[in-house]
Amino acid sequence: MMQVFALFEHSPSVELALTKLEQEGVDKEHILVVPIDETSENLKVFDSLHDSDGISFIDKAMALATAFGVVGTSIGFKLEWGPIIWGLIAAFIGFLCGLVWNICIIKFTRNGYRKEKRVLPLIMVIVECDREAVKGVEIILRENKVIGYSTTG
Repeated sequence: MMQVFALFEHSPSVELALTKLEQEGVDKEHILVVPIDETSENLKVFDSLHDSDGISFIDKAMALATAFGVVGTSIGFKLEWGPIIWGLIAAFIGFLCGLVWNICIIKFTRNGYRKEKRVLPLIMVIVECDREAVKGVEIILRENKVIGYSTTG
């Protein structure tokens, strides 16, 4: 006997897949459906090495720091302290402007742009079947919008 593990979003596709499996000869006793609980972890403002939402908090700040630094360096050739000092000062000011811009977007817009991605609740379906029936089970799962599947045994 082999086991097929499949992951679905909670939708009518799961019911269709289960009905089709039963019609193809898989007993109800050999099918296990497990709902996956959502985590209630809050969204973090700063990304870490292992957790990122794909939106950089300092992207605008770094771009503005570069732009301001170039302009400050150019103007610095005519000023007393020279291009290096004025370039660094302008880059620092540009970086602060970018940070303030991002903070204003997050704080003062309705929800900011850092929304949590909401997915439907997930369901794990475990099917125990003979080695010969695995291919048929996989085809049924793929036809019914499975997110992913794997076999063991």
